[in-house]
Amino acid sequence: MSATGASAEELPSAGPPRALRGTGWLTLLRKELLRFWKVSFQTIAAPVLTSLLYLLIFSHVLERHVAVYDGRVAYTHFLVPGLVMMAILQNAFANSSSSLIQSKITGNLIFVLLPPLSPTELFAAYVLGAMVRGLVVGLGVFVVTIGFAPSLLAMPHPVWALAFALAGSAILAILGLIAGIWADKFDQLAAFQNFVVLPLTFLSGVFYSIHSLPPVWQAASHANPFFYMIDGFRYGFFGVSDTSPWLSLAIVAGFLVALTALTLALLARGWRLRS
Repeated sequence: MSATGASAEELPSAGPPRALRGTGWLTLLRKELLRFWKVSFQTIAAPVLTSLLYLLIFSHVLERHVAVYDGRVAYTHFLVPGLVMMAILQNAFANSSSSLIQSKITGNLIFVLLPPLSPTELFAAYVLGAMVRGLVVGLGVFVVTIGFAPSLLAMPHPVWALAFALAGSAILAILGLIAGIWADKFDQLAAFQNFVVLPLTFLSGVFYSIHSLPPVWQAASHANPFFYMIDGFRYGFFGVSDTSPWLSLAIVAGFLVALTALTLALLARGWRLRS
């Protein structure tokens, strides 16, 4: 018995109730989802409209001038999956990166770091929230563009398409998290997006097959991890691709594992977050 007449076992334990432990990341995830959903006109409708404009312009100009997969696939049909995947990648990156940099600039990052959330829980909340936004925008792009290529609904390998959509959105969500950790102001974040994400996206074969390029640029495309995400995603729609879908999956999976390990290490150290 203690001096207060109660045994140590009877004293209330510190911290949240046992039933609520380990659920804090779900609250952070909910915050991330509500953050983009409350401004869905900007975060969902605007990128869907942008992708539709890309389709209208490029398909009208190049439909009769570009042969894809030796003429087996119409250019408009080829373009739709590329635009869907591009929307997924760009919006997954935008969600996690902008969320973290806004928290830094407004000073409310401390309220994310103070709760007893592990690096894994922080990682899961930010990445899953960004993946949801990317996939929602991608689905919106697919819905508004499928009218131009209705035969794409009969995709031969939907599991492949889903696998690359999930992996691609996760990779760009993690890249966004890394960019948000590194950047201290919007200018730095914009530089990361403009000089890293956008060039890798536009040079990944969204608008063209890499077999239409000179050999030196084909080799450069094979060094671009974004190419494997988009090419593997297209394989789900057509059953043909510029490279083996298994090779694409292996490279994308390796890239995902490496970025995950790096980001968890940064979160564990609190690099540029706690200083």
